[in-house]
Amino acid sequence: MTQRVGCILALFFALFCQPSSALAASSEHFLDGAVLSPLWMIPFVCMLLSLALMPLLTPHFWHNHFGKIALFWAAAFAVPCALVFGPGMATYLVIHAMLLEYVPFILLMFCLFTVSGGICVTGDLVGTPRVNLLILLLGTLLASWMGTTGASMLFIRPLLRANAHRQYRVHSVIFFLFLVANIGGALTPLGDPPLFLGFLKGVSFFWPTTHLFAKTLFLSTLLLVLYFALDTYLFNREGRPEAPRDEDSPPEKLRLLGTVNLLLLLGVVGAVLLSGTWKPGVSFDIYGTEVELQNAVRDAFMVVIALASLGLTKAEYRAMNSFNWEPILEVAKLFVGIFISMAPVVAILQAGEQGKLAPVIALLSDEGGQPVNIMYFWLTGCLSFFLDNAPTYLVIFNTAGGDPALLMGEWADTLAAISTGTVFFGAITYIGNAPNFMVRSIAVNQGVPMPSFFAYMGWSVSILFPCFALLTFFFF
Repeated sequence: MTQRVGCILALFFALFCQPSSALAASSEHFLDGAVLSPLWMIPFVCMLLSLALMPLLTPHFWHNHFGKIALFWAAAFAVPCALVFGPGMATYLVIHAMLLEYVPFILLMFCLFTVSGGICVTGDLVGTPRVNLLILLLGTLLASWMGTTGASMLFIRPLLRANAHRQYRVHSVIFFLFLVANIGGALTPLGDPPLFLGFLKGVSFFWPTTHLFAKTLFLSTLLLVLYFALDTYLFNREGRPEAPRDEDSPPEKLRLLGTVNLLLLLGVVGAVLLSGTWKPGVSFDIYGTEVELQNAVRDAFMVVIALASLGLTKAEYRAMNSFNWEPILEVAKLFVGIFISMAPVVAILQAGEQGKLAPVIALLSDEGGQPVNIMYFWLTGCLSFFLDNAPTYLVIFNTAGGDPALLMGEWADTLAAISTGTVFFGAITYIGNAPNFMVRSIAVNQGVPMPSFFAYMGWSVSILFPCFALLTFFFF
């Protein structure tokens, strides 16, 4: 036992305590995907399968150990990588993934989660079809600017309170997942994690706003009309119920509390825009990974804004929102495993026809080498709904070449297909996007009999796939 512990400690220090001279430059640590076997993808696949299946098959074990499971699959790649390619390569890949992808991603999620958690909607709302439609519409409009997580946490509780007297409530939560927790976040990098990862790769801030607006408007309008028709039918079937009222208490007016956080949200937008427009040409080399000054400043702003929200918002407002840190901690732990174990998959895809995933890549291009955007949309989408949509975006973005200038220019339709595929298809399952499980959990806690994993897919596939088919016909 002592020898095993000693070997593990020795390997740990070999991986993470190398002198800087061994990690001089990123060019010395190029992982050639053309020489990698498909076996290197196993940790990433197992990480995502764990995320998809273990909460359903072993919920108690998963809840108590998901962080350790994520770390295990990260090590399942890093340790063999150190043994085969050397500790310097493994250390470089881990540091590169953490500094350039994980840290900016998790700080943005943390900041949006903290700021939106300080905004509270109170007052008497009665869940008529018009009121419900208005809640979904507002949530969809705001999702791109406060994040799908923030908008979901802000609007799901008012929606549930407004419909507490209704017999039929499940459909409202399901359409909420479609619109507020997913589709509404398609217009800015703040809206959905995949688009922020694209921003980190060089896609300009307002590119999704201009190129995805028509597609988002088309799909959102279609779903809102479907929802209003369904909710009106069910409302009439219930006999147009009225919410019970306390005659001794006057109706409470609708109020928005914690409004200082709306100003802080503007600060988040400003910080992200700053990092995309200010190019001082200063960078720091950290073990072969180049960290640009503007990105470091943006990440520092995220921390400051989150701390300001905690200091300026009354604790009672967060209590009214049932605010706690568990959701963001879960995301932070899981994405360590995802980003590290993803490294060989990205390398193999970047190898193109020389890599072991050449048959998959071949489906995405025609005989002339031009992208087949319909395939990009549907393949990206189908990967997103049973995997997480953020890593799916990164993988397919790199499959398309990973050049933001080309993808925003000549291949703009391809980038639009990748972006809409990851964002829109995230609504197909509970695991497709981070807010989905959070919304489901809140609804169940408030007595809404939410469908099981596969029953929810029955709803989503039957409603969304025809809508996606229409979207394909008109736009791709």
